[in-house]
Amino acid sequence: MAQYIVDGHAASILPDNKKWMLVWQDEFDGDTLDRSKWDYRLYMMHQRHNTFSDQGTATLDGDSNLRLELVEKDGMFYTAQLQTGENFMDRPGDTGYGEFTWPIGKFKTPGFMHKYGYYEIRCKLQTQEGWWSAFWLQSPIIGATADGKTSGVEVDIMESFDRDGIVEHTNHWGGYGQDHGCTTSGKYKLTDTEDGYHHFGVDWSRDGYVFYVDGKESWRVDGPVSDIEQFILISAEPWGYRWPDVRGEKLKDAILPDAFIVDYVRVFDEIR
Repeated sequence: MAQYIVDGHAASILPDNKKWMLVWQDEFDGDTLDRSKWDYRLYMMHQRHNTFSDQGTATLDGDSNLRLELVEKDGMFYTAQLQTGENFMDRPGDTGYGEFTWPIGKFKTPGFMHKYGYYEIRCKLQTQEGWWSAFWLQSPIIGATADGKTSGVEVDIMESFDRDGIVEHTNHWGGYGQDHGCTTSGKYKLTDTEDGYHHFGVDWSRDGYVFYVDGKESWRVDGPVSDIEQFILISAEPWGYRWPDVRGEKLKDAILPDAFIVDYVRVFDEIR
């Protein structure tokens, strides 16, 4: 793996079989989230999701870190989901949960949509049980057809459901109904680092997806491969709200404050 130096910040770790050019980044400098790059995801399946919040759940610590906080209020728990684009199923609607209308009209794209390249995050995982975090790519029209190439692929570059340094990679396509397709790496055990931060990335090319953890290849998928522009999400979510799940009970024992901490997000294009 090769390093890409960003002055004043930790270096990227990039696959060394290609040459790369930085095309988008957020180093989370300052004390205010850059809303020209990120919007809050508040809806899921056309419905306002109880745990997705834009109130005190995504903060900058002044030391070039984004903090997605687990927040408790009146016995309820909340977190943040940030995105650089929008999926049609995550817009407010009058239909029931999981019921959609087509055509969907004009998309709002507040920040960044992109196709192919290397997508990287440097982050520190949450410590308390009862909630999970993720870094992923999503299509604005996933499920419009069953074809992942033309309608996109959800690419979960990193999902942290469990503690003890366990993460997963997963790809979804065909929407989330009867045409849903999915493949997953299964559980991947991290090697501890001195500062607790880890690098997660994916090389998305026409030939497939190659996933990396801390500079080592961790998984690869040949297809289907999305051939449309997609957007980035950094997200967290408490267990037990979307589905009845015993892990949600563990939130009651969570010691706060706790946060999913992001040092940076960067996107690179291959130089040909």
